[in-house]
Amino acid sequence: MTNTYRALIAEDEPILAAALSHTLGRLWPQLHIVATCANGVEALRDALALLPEILFLDIKMPGKSGLEAAEDLAEAWPAGRPFPQIVFVTAYDEFALAAFEHAAADYVLKPVNEARLGKTVERLRLRLEAPAADGAQALGRLLGQLQALAPAPAQPRLSVIRAAVGNVVRMIALADVVYFEALDKYVNVVTQDGEALIRTSLKELLPQLDAAQFWQVHRGTIVNSACIASAERDETGKLSLNLRGRSGQLRVSPLYAPLFRQM
Repeated sequence: MTNTYRALIAEDEPILAAALSHTLGRLWPQLHIVATCANGVEALRDALALLPEILFLDIKMPGKSGLEAAEDLAEAWPAGRPFPQIVFVTAYDEFALAAFEHAAADYVLKPVNEARLGKTVERLRLRLEAPAADGAQALGRLLGQLQALAPAPAQPRLSVIRAAVGNVVRMIALADVVYFEALDKYVNVVTQDGEALIRTSLKELLPQLDAAQFWQVHRGTIVNSACIASAERDETGKLSLNLRGRSGQLRVSPLYAPLFRQM
């Protein structure tokens, strides 16, 4: 008996969404399309409500991109439920080819080519019918794919953070930063002796930091690895960081949990 699986399609162009659904129907008659979403916000909502085994996510969508939706899903996906197979739909093959050469997820290019989609269907069937892989490892590979899909342009490394505190511009050495935290249009710079806001985004800041020292542990958090005292997993499997000289904890997204596997 052939296994039946459910899929969600997120594509903001109705004609392309219909073409993808129609072609999948020919190639994989047993696949049930449970929802077709016009943007990433709808995709996130419906995926969490329906929990399909496969997601076809357009990379560029209004409201929330396919990459952002995938990150949010990894954060909110129910514990104990296998993370879905993700297929990114893109018009930008210069990123996709490199990102998915040895990846857990897959991609299809616009306009959808039936022969290429057929190969994707074969891969999906094999992955779904094979024994489940370790969830942390799968999510770690997905993170690598997301980063490879949209590499940031080269940026000069920062040596100091200039942050306004009232009428004073405070000069903060990077070694003194404990972590950076996204706050709407700002980033909160947290040190052992205070906090300060800088007008930038975490996405713009990250390429200017030394990746060996500053680790992204959540979509909204970058931590100075020298300030991490320990990583602690609770009874539900969620990971949090204890920081040197500070009370409270920082939560780690499942996407970044492989950073803290025992060496």
